[in-house]
Amino acid sequence: MSEPHVIIAGGGIGGLATALTLQQIGVKFTVFEAVRELAPLGVGINIQPNAVREFYDLGIGSELLDSVGLPALEWALVGLNGNDVYSEPRGLGAGYKWPQYAVHRGRFHMLLHRILVERAGADVVKTGHRVTGYERNNDGSVTALIQRADGTALREQATLLIAADGIHSNVRATMHPHQPPIHWGGAIMWRGTTWGKPIRSGASFVGLGTHRQRVVLYPISHPDPATGLAMINWIAEVVVDKDDGRYRDGWFRPVKVEDFAHHFDNWTYDWLDVPDMLRRSDVAYENPMIDRDPVPTWQDGPVVLMGDAAHAMYPTGSNGASQAIMDARHLGAAMLEHGVSQAALRAFDEKFCGPISELVLRNRGAGPFGLLNIVDDRSGGEFDNIDDVIPPEERNAFMAKYKAAAGFAVEQLNNAEPTIKPGQKVRQILIA
Repeated sequence: MSEPHVIIAGGGIGGLATALTLQQIGVKFTVFEAVRELAPLGVGINIQPNAVREFYDLGIGSELLDSVGLPALEWALVGLNGNDVYSEPRGLGAGYKWPQYAVHRGRFHMLLHRILVERAGADVVKTGHRVTGYERNNDGSVTALIQRADGTALREQATLLIAADGIHSNVRATMHPHQPPIHWGGAIMWRGTTWGKPIRSGASFVGLGTHRQRVVLYPISHPDPATGLAMINWIAEVVVDKDDGRYRDGWFRPVKVEDFAHHFDNWTYDWLDVPDMLRRSDVAYENPMIDRDPVPTWQDGPVVLMGDAAHAMYPTGSNGASQAIMDARHLGAAMLEHGVSQAALRAFDEKFCGPISELVLRNRGAGPFGLLNIVDDRSGGEFDNIDDVIPPEERNAFMAKYKAAAGFAVEQLNNAEPTIKPGQKVRQILIA
């Protein structure tokens, strides 16, 4: 007889959230991560209130989250002429019981890793180990096929395999060998950070421009008490018409700001100088806006996909990382109900594969930034009073529909039972 053991392929945010969840409910696990050494890579991401709630339930509260970011206070869309299209409070100011956090992705990632190691030990994360595929065994278990950084191969048997290995998932490719290639819709994004004075509320997420060309910016650190400056995360985006295949596989590579800043030369307002912000950047990266077509199932017996491996989506809704965190928690809840079993994976897949696949396609249609599409279609982006272009009732209805689909409507979230209640432990069903 043996104790159930779960392999997690991938040590990113989704994989570590899964590991923290399994540690919380008493399930043995090992994380296999391809990179040799974890590092605080990336720029800014948003953690929505539904996911922040889950971290609070994991004992990761505001004191820790404030060390890697800050609570967001406002979400706003601004037309190319500098006039407001839509704005609303976020987090506690919007009536949620939990804040929304804007964080530095790399620092947040390293925080999760540190907490996991403190709780479960350093040996639960194996770096330099890439899961390249899997084999299902006759006894219902699974064998993960692993390649070490030195080129040697490893076969590791487990009760279940959870694939958190991202948009280029080898596990997904094994499960769905005939899946379509990565989908690129024509948008190129440049990301970076610049030290500057926060605008509007001091913790505002602002989308500026049109559906074909825009800049998104928000702070991801508290202001320095001495200077008043915060780390401002920005995303500059342009949609191009020609698809020559360069961006279909995607990358996240450093580039010179001069390579793209000319697209935004005239974007100067009394409240924001976009060219100055871009040129003072500490770092800049280029990557296409890509996702994957939904697949009919995320489960193959003892194997399940989660996070970007299951539902890579455009970042237009700022909820890709949050959805990976929710996946981790719902997988834990399914194991509490069904044990460490294929039945747990089946319950998770049946409940979430369809709705989240719809969200992927909704984000492909511009997500909440779709309001800019409407404004552009009706006015060419030029207006004095937004109410003359799109009435408040229509704007509010548009946003409410998106938030409900994404799972963070205020009443829906505030009234929901905890995904995992304090002290819950999985039924320890031994495997013969």
